Amino acid sequence: MSAAKKFLKAREMSSFFFLLALFLIVGAINPKFLTGTNISACFNTSVVYTLVAVGMAFAIFVGEIDVSVGSNLGFVATVVGSLLRDGANWGFAFTVGILIGLVIGIINGWGVAVMKVPSLIFTLGTNGILRGMMYIYAGGAWVENLPKEFKDFSSVTLVGSFTVYYCCAVLLVVIIHALLTRTRRGRYFIAVGDNAGGAELVGIPSVQTKVAAYMICGVLSAVAGIIFCSRIGFVTSASGNGYEMKAVAACVLGGISLSGGVGTMIGAAIGAVIMASISYLLVFMGFSSNYDNAITGIILITIVVVDALMQRRATVRNRHARLAARTMPAEEAKEAAK
Repeated sequence: MSAAKKFLKAREMSSFFFLLALFLIVGAINPKFLTGTNISACFNTSVVYTLVAVGMAFAIFVGEIDVSVGSNLGFVATVVGSLLRDGANWGFAFTVGILIGLVIGIINGWGVAVMKVPSLIFTLGTNGILRGMMYIYAGGAWVENLPKEFKDFSSVTLVGSFTVYYCCAVLLVVIIHALLTRTRRGRYFIAVGDNAGGAELVGIPSVQTKVAAYMICGVLSAVAGIIFCSRIGFVTSASGNGYEMKAVAACVLGGISLSGGVGTMIGAAIGAVIMASISYLLVFMGFSSNYDNAITGIILITIVVVDALMQRRATVRNRHARLAARTMPAEEAKEAAK
C-alpha cells in the first residue's frame, strides 16, 4: 500500500474529513460562518479540550480511563486563580498547579496500576474528592478579580489569528506524537494497551507505563486548568464539570479505541476541535447552545457503537482468515504466502 493510501486510511483522517464537512455544512446553512475569524475561533476555543483529550488519550492508550480530569482541571484552576488573585508570582502559582496535577496523576496511577482497582471506580472516587476539596478551598465562592495581564494573555496571537495558547498546544501534540511513534519507550503505551500480558513477556514494564500515563494525564489536565483560568477569567465551584465526557468523546471521535492500543494524538487533537466547536456552530445554525451536552452524548454513543461493530467485524474477519489458512491445501498455502 502506498504512503498516500495509508495516510488517507488513517483513523484520524476520518475525523479531519468529518470536521471539514461540519464546517462546510454550517457554512452552507449560514455563509457568515465561513470567515477566517470564526474558523480560527473554533480552534482557539479548543485549546483546553485539546490538552485534556491528549491527557485522556494516554490513559485510554494503556487500556484504562480517567474520569477525574474535569475535577483536576477545576481544582488546579481554583488554586492557581486564588494564588494569582492574592498577588503570588506567576511562576510560583503555575508550579504549584502543575505539581498538584502530578500528584493527582501519581495517586490515580498507583490505585489503578499497582492496587489493581478498576480505573473507572478509582478515578470516579478521585473526582468526588477533588470536587469536595475544590469547594472547601474556595469556600463555595467564585474565584474572581484575577490579574488583567493574566486574562489578556489568552487573546495574544502568535500565527495569524491563532493564539499563543493554541499554537503551543499544537506544538505539544506534534512533539508527543513524534515521541509515541518514533521512540522505543513511546511505543510502550500502545503495546501495553494492546496486550499488557504480551508486553510484560517482552520486557515492557506495564505497571510503570500505566503510572506514567496517569502522571502525564494529571499534568496535562493541570495545564488545561491554568489556561482555563486565563481564558475564562474566573473559576466557579462547577468549573471543569463534563470535561471528562468531552475528553472521551474527543478521543473516540479522533479514532482512539476505548479498548486501548489504537489511535494517535493527532486524532485526539482533531476530535477536541470538533467537541469544542459544537456550541459555537449551533449558534450559527440558529440553535441554542443548551443542546451542546445532548449532541456530545449522541456523538459519543454513536462513535462507540460504530467502533465496537468495526472491531467485531475485524475479529470475525481475522478468525475466518486463520481458519481458511488452516484448511487450505499445502500448495495453495504456499502460493498465498508468496
